[in-house]
Amino acid sequence: MSIATSIVTLPETARPIRAICMGEVLIDFVPTVTGTDLATAPAFQKAPGGAPANVAVGLSRLGVPSAMIAKVGADGFGRFLIKALVDAGVDATLVRQDPANRTPLAFVSLAEDGDREFLFYGEPWGNLVPEDLDLAAIGAADLLHFGSLALIGEGPRAATWAAVDAARAQNRMVSFDANLRLDLWPSADAARAAIRQGIARSTVIKLSDEELEFLTGSTDAVVAGRTLWHDAAQALVVTHGSKGCTCLTRTEHVSVRGFSVRPVDTTGAGDAFVAGFLSGLLTTPDAPLADLCRFANGAGALATTQRGAIPAMPTREAVTSLIAAQFNASSSATEQSES
Repeated sequence: MSIATSIVTLPETARPIRAICMGEVLIDFVPTVTGTDLATAPAFQKAPGGAPANVAVGLSRLGVPSAMIAKVGADGFGRFLIKALVDAGVDATLVRQDPANRTPLAFVSLAEDGDREFLFYGEPWGNLVPEDLDLAAIGAADLLHFGSLALIGEGPRAATWAAVDAARAQNRMVSFDANLRLDLWPSADAARAAIRQGIARSTVIKLSDEELEFLTGSTDAVVAGRTLWHDAAQALVVTHGSKGCTCLTRTEHVSVRGFSVRPVDTTGAGDAFVAGFLSGLLTTPDAPLADLCRFANGAGALATTQRGAIPAMPTREAVTSLIAAQFNASSSATEQSES
């Protein structure tokens, strides 16, 4: 069943920027060798990253005009990030440079299976404040996307809620990724409360299995997901890593299997998934829910096959090729849909 009736879509010629992503943009330092921790990694490769920035690039690579709202340091790393966004086709005119603060860094350790841990230097959520925003631009875009790290600091939190209010006032989609980084929060209770706020004020919600359990005590995507549902919600997606995802709408839920790839670095997988799902809502809102999920699964899988997050965001052609190669009618027997 389509969720097109929940989506406001205007002609691209009326609003060139269809999606605005807001929050952290930072430098990821990724080990050049997998299976090493921070102490034993022989060297690190610099790559642009930050979950909302990854989504902005992911959307651009998939053909959705996107923009980024963020604040970076007025330093070489900040200039590197702005250039990386622009080179990836993302409008970076709303990215501010702050001479009083340095661009945040994240060192990433990679396990043999590509899974990762983070060590942050500086505050990843930056120093964005409401005065940095262009509320008219936010209200004009079809979609605003943000994550939970924007809710940690007082200034970024106020800016985020102002942006959300501007988008909701124009009946736009508001997308939220829980993106839990518990060690950055003052307490688990603070993280849980903020993430629940993010869910309550958004129309499209993405959680991982672990985040769903953190919030509800259960990993049952359908039962636990329904406890987080609210009247303004359009879709709630729970990702299961390489196994795929489960998506809930007002009237149905569907579980769609993942794809088989050889993972190198899972850093941007969730963000590529989000970009894939949102691109479907924006460009093919009448598509069956399972097709939207399958495309998102493919985008997420492909993002694990390269090091770094932004460099690994796939193109639409790459995702459709993966789907054509691995999906066929008989494989759909593992998928379930219920109204």
